[in-house]
Amino acid sequence: MITASKYHVPVIKKNQPDDSYKFLPLPAPTGKYPYHLALKDVCPEITDKQIVFHMVGDTGSVRSTGFQRMVAGVMAGQYKPDSLNHQSQFLYHLGDVVYNYGEAEHYYSQFFEPYKDYPGPILAIAGNHDSDVNPTGAVPYQSLDAFTTVFCDTVSRPVIFSGDAPRKSMIQPNIYWTLETPLATIIGLHSNVPKYGIITSEQRNWFMEELKAADLERPGKALIVCLHHAPYSADVNHSSSLPMIEFLEGVFNETGTRPDIVFSGHVHNYQRFSKVYGDGITVPYIVAGAGGYDELHAIAPTDDERFTSDSALFNGVNLEHYCDNKHGFLKIAIERNFTGLDLAVEYYTLPHEEATAQEMTAIPEDRLVLHL
Repeated sequence: MITASKYHVPVIKKNQPDDSYKFLPLPAPTGKYPYHLALKDVCPEITDKQIVFHMVGDTGSVRSTGFQRMVAGVMAGQYKPDSLNHQSQFLYHLGDVVYNYGEAEHYYSQFFEPYKDYPGPILAIAGNHDSDVNPTGAVPYQSLDAFTTVFCDTVSRPVIFSGDAPRKSMIQPNIYWTLETPLATIIGLHSNVPKYGIITSEQRNWFMEELKAADLERPGKALIVCLHHAPYSADVNHSSSLPMIEFLEGVFNETGTRPDIVFSGHVHNYQRFSKVYGDGITVPYIVAGAGGYDELHAIAPTDDERFTSDSALFNGVNLEHYCDNKHGFLKIAIERNFTGLDLAVEYYTLPHEEATAQEMTAIPEDRLVLHL
């Protein structure tokens, strides 16, 4: 758990360089506004009683795919009922599917081959590496060309660069989009290439409308927000994203609507924050970016002078649990009961050594249950 030598609140790296010049324009939507996809269209067995799914980010790897294979293999093994009858039904990816520049030529080794045995649909938001463009690439391409081919197709069909993998393209309607399920509205944002993220005014306006529409479906549905860049973090590599905090809080204040929980990746570890707002409501913010990239990000020690926790944006935010030395993934279950909805979030870790996926046993590291 939390130790005295590590931060237990978010931090920000001092003297951060401004790399907003790396922002890249988005491709045109492949579906109609307001960019909704019904889960039943890709996962017909979904019911209005329970949905169970995996969530993970930052799975790709350039130097070694060993950890990615282990995570993918263990998640595939959970695609069956457990002791609580929590059978996983799909995977929601939090971005950075392919490193370092989202090139089509790396999708087989970093996505299609490692996930060839994962039985369910895989949906995704794009990360900064998925969105970037290799300036020295042999074949010119635009930002998110390959990601759009794999995840934002107009019909599900074989992908030309998927090799011998059976997985077909996904039919998400846009780079930012909303997944409609019987028990939850899952809004997926796109935070672009810069290290701390950028979201345009056009997407901001869309997000505001999506929040207000989703709020009208409460309390019958949970409201979940996903974005790649982690708003809050205490790690030594990225630290917190002040632009994402300001973006989210600005929209929450303007719409009068907050989600039940926020998920992100980008940081290669697991962190669970709680933010207590002025009205007493607590919203969890969870980072789950240890899905396979071989380099993990440690939590900053309190004596590291490169970081500070001195920001009014961190008021009411505490780091409740973290794991920065093992790879892992989330398993989320949403169930309807007589009093409302239960949203359970479990984080599983794997032993931190390379082995075959068949030899791996996932260990429950943390659990959170929200009664909505």
